[in-house]
Amino acid sequence: MSIGARFLSRLLLFCKRKFISAWSAPIARLHRAWYLTKLAIQTLCYNQHLDLNYALDTLLEPIFWFVDHFTAALGPVFVFMVINFLSAYVVIAYAIGLPFWWNRSVPVTCIALILGNYLLINVVFHYYMALVTPPGQPPPDRLLFEVISICKKCMTPKPPRTHHCSVCDKCILKMDHHCPWLNNCIGHFNHRFFFSFCLFTWIGTIFVMIFGAVIAYEHFFLSNDDLNTTVLKNNSTSVTTNNSLYTKLEEQISLLRNGAIIFELLLTVGVFLAIGALGGWHAKLITRGETCVETYINKKEKEKAAKLNKKFINPFDKGPRENWRIFLGLNRPEISLKHILFPSTHLPMDDGLRSS
Repeated sequence: MSIGARFLSRLLLFCKRKFISAWSAPIARLHRAWYLTKLAIQTLCYNQHLDLNYALDTLLEPIFWFVDHFTAALGPVFVFMVINFLSAYVVIAYAIGLPFWWNRSVPVTCIALILGNYLLINVVFHYYMALVTPPGQPPPDRLLFEVISICKKCMTPKPPRTHHCSVCDKCILKMDHHCPWLNNCIGHFNHRFFFSFCLFTWIGTIFVMIFGAVIAYEHFFLSNDDLNTTVLKNNSTSVTTNNSLYTKLEEQISLLRNGAIIFELLLTVGVFLAIGALGGWHAKLITRGETCVETYINKKEKEKAAKLNKKFINPFDKGPRENWRIFLGLNRPEISLKHILFPSTHLPMDDGLRSS
């Protein structure tokens, strides 16, 4: 090794030692300060059970408080919004879609009217039934042999699959969830109406997409300038004239039509995605014989069983086919498929007090 290389090596080693000696003490003090701060915080706030789920529950507690205290008050507002949106949606579909297709094809218009009104009747019927049908409560004046526990909030007997709704402040038989858009809990007696409303609403958006696609395409992408002008040619000169002179009223109608089509388009796509996701989720739960509440309960039970090297089996799962038959009421001998495809007020066969 040359003299220059040895000198450079010793210089680097010297600088390293000086750097370490100069910064070791401040770094040690910072490390100790961080340790003491961490120790003080953990001394005051340490919780052995703290995990991500616990932290999320704590952070979301204000939202839960708001839901518990204001959802019931806002329920009528949400119902009013649904009724008004649905009414505007139907009026626009008739005002714009009916004349358009009538001028195109009378047979297609008749088919659209039959299908559209069939879907509309089912949507309105099932929404109304889900709105006014009580989800079911444990009877207070009856001795319940099916009771498996006592509700800690309302101090009443709880049959299997019964849960307390913090919004309604009462126990609900086979509770699924509280729906603010219905201002009602979804439980044993109105779950079918709720799901049918979602299903027919989703099919209705597909219906509007099919028959409204042509209307939207011609409105936004095809120009009507060529239809409203005529070109007169005389040797070397040409004159362009307007066949229709728009008045202010006609311009306002045109703007109103444009806004209505945009409203219909946005609402259709939004409802298609939202109701599609919601309905798909509920269809999956029905197939597995679960409710929304039981999904989280069963998830925890599966985790407990997995730690014990065991497999959790949902005691309420009768198999996909039987789960759907029970849910739709097809296990009743007098109920057939026509009661599902057309409006029917039939309720589940059992009273909701047993583990079905």
